[in-house]
Amino acid sequence: MAETVIQVENISKLYRLGKISSGSLRQDMQYWWGSSVLKKKNNFFGPDDIPGSMHINNDFIWALRNVSFDIQQGEVWGIVGRNGAGKSTLLKILSRIIRPTQGVIRGKGKISSLLEVGTGFHYELTGRENIFISGSMLGMKKNEIRRKFDEIVEFSGIEQFLDTPVKRYSSGMYVRLAFAVAANLDPDILIVDEALAVGDAEFQKKCIGKMKDVSTQSGRTIIFVSHNMQAINNLCSKVMWLQKGSLVASGDAKTIINSYLGTTQQKVWKQEWQSLDDAPGNEFIKVLSVKLIPQLPDPLAPIDIRTPLTIRFRFYNFGKQINLVTGIILFTNAGECIFDASHPSDVYDEGIIEGECTIPGHFLNDGSYYISIVFVKDTTQPLFTFEECLHFEVEDYREETSWYGKWQGYVRPQFPFTLKQYTS
Repeated sequence: MAETVIQVENISKLYRLGKISSGSLRQDMQYWWGSSVLKKKNNFFGPDDIPGSMHINNDFIWALRNVSFDIQQGEVWGIVGRNGAGKSTLLKILSRIIRPTQGVIRGKGKISSLLEVGTGFHYELTGRENIFISGSMLGMKKNEIRRKFDEIVEFSGIEQFLDTPVKRYSSGMYVRLAFAVAANLDPDILIVDEALAVGDAEFQKKCIGKMKDVSTQSGRTIIFVSHNMQAINNLCSKVMWLQKGSLVASGDAKTIINSYLGTTQQKVWKQEWQSLDDAPGNEFIKVLSVKLIPQLPDPLAPIDIRTPLTIRFRFYNFGKQINLVTGIILFTNAGECIFDASHPSDVYDEGIIEGECTIPGHFLNDGSYYISIVFVKDTTQPLFTFEECLHFEVEDYREETSWYGKWQGYVRPQFPFTLKQYTS
């Protein structure tokens, strides 16, 4: 049975909003004397009754609230959640950078953390000097760092700039060197935050590969935070989902990721009206219903780039023998038009008309989109436009790749593509 290397019991972290002091020199001196000299309880940065309190006034905020979990040796955990969910706070507590307000953490082994770009680096010192400083901060002896030095430099890919002060490094060079130090000094537990997002495609591929090697070959434990669900799904076997400082769920990676994406996607997949009086439109057109129907094998699964999407709508046409064109216009969330697909013009009498259009799978890139429907008479005279009637998000999906950078473009079609090998 695998050994537990991290045990977290009811961890909570309370922050005071706004002020960084009491606003009074006398009160600040009293606080310093009581906390630093007399070792008394800190009453300024949190209420006196924190242990039993469920209600905190507006001067305070719970960044984490009663979070508990166990991590076994060799497991790779991902942490997901929106910005402000408490992910980085939890990692800082696990890395012993900050203390929890409540709760207990038990850990076993040496921890390496990469929480921000260039954590622990000194701007004025060179890359070579910072390798030794950063390694020492991670608990390594000088001989250990020397033994791993060449491997760190090779992995970072910045040998040419090794004797240049890091203040002249780009953010990509920073994170290359920082990750190389953190990952190559044989930690028992490696903690990585969103810092990898700064790297280029080659660097991301190397980092994901390195973390896989660290966990599978060396039996090390990894905790990985990212907003890239495909990277987490590819790397992690377990995932915990944080929301507003609380642990919503934890367990199998695919199950938790699907649940998380299902609740965070911006969705307006259906609008329907029973009465013409309530329906949007005008004296020419009244829209009765509009639906987005994703063709998913599992109704709880998120829409991703493979998913065909059917747009189905019904409207009432008040015109008699009208030459009508109906179009579906797809926009990005930023309002850029992806396409305008229309039905050929035809003559319709007064009454209910139903339309349907399907966007095939493997066409859209990942991102947020909305749809508008337009109605035009005689191909030139606009009758009505139902603006932004459907909203949806498309998630990424990749197979047989180690690169998880952003795929270029708004569409991602699978065109016929051949390569032929010719022998000389």
